[in-house]
Amino acid sequence: MNPGLAHQHGTRILVVDDDREIRSLLAEYLEQHGLHVAQAADGGEMQARLAGQAFDLVVLDVSLPGADGLELCRALRTGSDLPVIMLTARTSPPDRIAGLESGADDYLCKPFEPRELLTRIRTVLRRSGSGEPRAADRGAPTRIRFARWVLDVDARHLVDPQGVLVLLSGTEYRLLRYFLEQPNTVLSRDHFMERLHGRDAGPFDRSVDLQVSRLRQKIEENARVPKIIRTIRHQGYILTVPVRVEYGC
Repeated sequence: MNPGLAHQHGTRILVVDDDREIRSLLAEYLEQHGLHVAQAADGGEMQARLAGQAFDLVVLDVSLPGADGLELCRALRTGSDLPVIMLTARTSPPDRIAGLESGADDYLCKPFEPRELLTRIRTVLRRSGSGEPRAADRGAPTRIRFARWVLDVDARHLVDPQGVLVLLSGTEYRLLRYFLEQPNTVLSRDHFMERLHGRDAGPFDRSVDLQVSRLRQKIEENARVPKIIRTIRHQGYILTVPVRVEYGC
């Protein structure tokens, strides 16, 4: 077993791709590195697998028969924060943006080396906190309050000022936590890329901007005139409201 994944022994990955050869190749490689892999050829099989057992991450191809990967990812995001890595043969920036807008935590363009996918899986699992103890068990913050919102760190969900539960994707949760950990501090795109994806931002990489935009849609009264997360021209973003942290017993 790869020592870098020793702490993730028992991690379950679902690979969804209509190409049997690709599925088998990825499954064999990932299992050689200590992961448990299940396979699905389309959206129907994916849903059946997800209903039958728990997974830690989904590797999802965009081009599938029937409902495509983008549609499946959007549907998954309506009720789950299960991490998703999107695979796509479409390499243009708009296509990559579409993958992130659907709720994917990361994307990988075909063709790729299985080792690169393994690295992305490890990064996303680490960023999502897979295998970490619950917040209350380690004496960390259990709730964070800001602008009448409440982020329940232990349950990993967000409650709006009216007490309504707001679902966050894994990336949105981590992005919000990062802002709340450093209020009134200008955070650059490179900082976010390193924190969320484990790599630097490219000169034309808009993924951070898109993720911030998606988060604003959920927490701002008017996302076009944001008051909680503001843009600092040529520098990055800043969370401008007071933050109060509550700790468990």
